[in-house]
Amino acid sequence: MVLMETRYVVPLQGSPVDRYRHFHVSDKGKVLEFAIQYEAQIDGVWHEIVRYDMAHGRPHKDLLHADSTEAKGEFLYYDADQVLTLGQDDIRKNWAAYREQYEKEMRRRR
Repeated sequence: MVLMETRYVVPLQGSPVDRYRHFHVSDKGKVLEFAIQYEAQIDGVWHEIVRYDMAHGRPHKDLLHADSTEAKGEFLYYDADQVLTLGQDDIRKNWAAYREQYEKEMRRRR
């Protein structure tokens, strides 16, 4: 077994206040473990907004809300490779909508 670990953080569309955080471990191209997330800086504080990972041994999605609650999404018939790809696509395509919703939730709490 030859494990490869990959980690990086990149701004989304060049934004200094929106970033994509990526971590995965693979063996011969097969993903064994991963965690990816969209983070936004709002009022000077970084917030995790959406995360895909393998916590609890299964690939899933956590949508984090401004009130600290989470909505979980399960991927019962998908493997880690598939959910990693789905998550990457979702974050890249939808990060602005996730941010907008999170900021609305923050305004409602004030």
